[in-house]
Formats: sequence, C-alpha cells, structure tokens
Amino acid sequence: MEKRWYVVHTYSGYENKVKTNLEKRVESMGMTDKIFRVLVPVEEETEIKNGKKKTVLKKVFPGYVIAEMVMTDDSWYVVRNTPGVTGFVGSAGAGSKPTALLPEEVENLLKQMGMEQPKADVDFELQEKVKVK
Repeated sequence: MEKRWYVVHTYSGYENKVKTNLEKRVESMGMTDKIFRVLVPVEEETEIKNGKKKTVLKKVFPGYVIAEMVMTDDSWYVVRNTPGVTGFVGSAGAGSKPTALLPEEVENLLKQMGMEQPKADVDFELQEKVKVK
C-alpha cells in the first residue's frame, strides 16, 4: 500500500490539539511506519488593526487537519480514536475506509501553505554515468 493524504474532521478550534495528540499517539503506538505527517492547513494573512500591520496565520479549513498515511485498519483506528477527532472526510459510513485526496489537491494545498512537495531536479540523460555522494 502507498501513503496518501486524508482529511480528518475535528472539533472546531481543536485542530492544533488534535495534531499534537495524534503525533504523540503515533509515537507511543509505534505507527511511525504508517502515519507520517499531520498538518493543520494555514496561510499567512496581513491584518491591519489600530493602524498597524500584523501578519497572522489563518486556518484554511477550520475544523480539519490532513494526515499523510498508509490506510490500514490499525492506522485508521489510531487516527479515528484520537481525542478531538470526529471522523474522516469521505467515509461512507461506520467503519468504512475514507477516500484519499487527489495528488493535485495536495500539491495545491501545500503550495498555498508554502510547503511544496520535494521535487528532485535531475539534470542527466538516460545511460549517462552518474556519481552518488
């Protein structure tokens, strides 16, 4: 199975707490090989209050976090039973596996957050000898 991004629904205002709780559970339950990253989608916004500019982070999707994971029964259980999580987006019913985000959706979201997916810049031809350091 491959790792994919899934949207997790949380109680509104608990996104960062869910992220922290989930990261702790992943460590304590030995799921680092199944659950990789948990993100609260945010973007920078400039606010002007009392005539002063201030840059703040605004949640892109309040009430949601995204998790990069390999979907198995165990990883589903760990995420689903994290305090503050109400379920996955895209689940058809109780116990069903959720639908993963499309790669383009993830790419756009990470770009919006200023965290593009790492891309290798390869500058060599097929059959060319390369040296790996």
